[in-house]
Amino acid sequence: MIELSTLRVFLIAAEEKNFSRTAERLNLSQSAVSQNIQSMERAYGVQLFTRRGRTVELSEAGQTILPMARDVLRAARLMEDGFQEINHQIGGELLIGCSTSAGKYIMPVLLSDFQREYPGVHPRVKIMGREGVYDRLLNQSIPIGVSSKSFDHRDLECLPLFDDHIYLIVPADHPWAKYGQATPDDLIGQPIIMREEMSGTCETVMQGLKSYGITPDMLNVTMELGNPEAIEMAVERGVGIAFVSEMIAVRGLAFGRIKKVELQGLDLKRTVYIARHIHYPFTRAQSLFWDFARSQREKLNTEIWDSLVNFVTTP
Repeated sequence: MIELSTLRVFLIAAEEKNFSRTAERLNLSQSAVSQNIQSMERAYGVQLFTRRGRTVELSEAGQTILPMARDVLRAARLMEDGFQEINHQIGGELLIGCSTSAGKYIMPVLLSDFQREYPGVHPRVKIMGREGVYDRLLNQSIPIGVSSKSFDHRDLECLPLFDDHIYLIVPADHPWAKYGQATPDDLIGQPIIMREEMSGTCETVMQGLKSYGITPDMLNVTMELGNPEAIEMAVERGVGIAFVSEMIAVRGLAFGRIKKVELQGLDLKRTVYIARHIHYPFTRAQSLFWDFARSQREKLNTEIWDSLVNFVTTP
């Protein structure tokens, strides 16, 4: 009989595709992770992973076992939840998959309030791209996802959580900084730092500019960075101008290192959504967090900005 602890090692290794990261996540040694996997492989005469240098990939047998392993561990979590309910307790792990900005700025505010009400719950936020959130919701490897994209799938429920504004920021000594205004056509020829094409920020910006007849090939993109904080820092150093979330811009704006510029006629916004698989059986902690997040939308839209401004300006 496979022990749940061994099955959990297999599941985390399948997610991380790296035994070293699996060991860190489970607070085990790397050799202990390897031994757990090898014990399963020897016991049943199968190879669960193929090794490729420092990374691993699920073998065909591993891919067959993976959904069953998820079902077994999910059933175990539900059983544990049942025992806690008998004792009038609420606890357990709360796993949430988040796109970058949501995971760094929205979730700490939301989860800190939630954990004050339910201190026995242990949140774990996993940062990933929007497509990663989508894929993991569909294969039910995460119960809840937060992303700047509404997923159009019959098995997924998406609800608006936070309204995010996207700002055009420029270096403090940029000619536009004095007046704080420009037109969309003024962008042509300016050195622009952009996120990767698949990011929610880039998608929102290009959709907005399209209404003014501006296409990506017309922009002078001098640098592409995958990290929004790195983009803001590059603007501070005078590398170029950029579009970033208001959550990213607040630090530089508060210290006067960058300036916000309004583009006439263009108001760039995006909505951050919370999503779940409608067939995923929630534990009580997951269900309570889902309802809590829905109830906090109005509060989030005022408190996140205030908390960020207070954080960066407090000595």
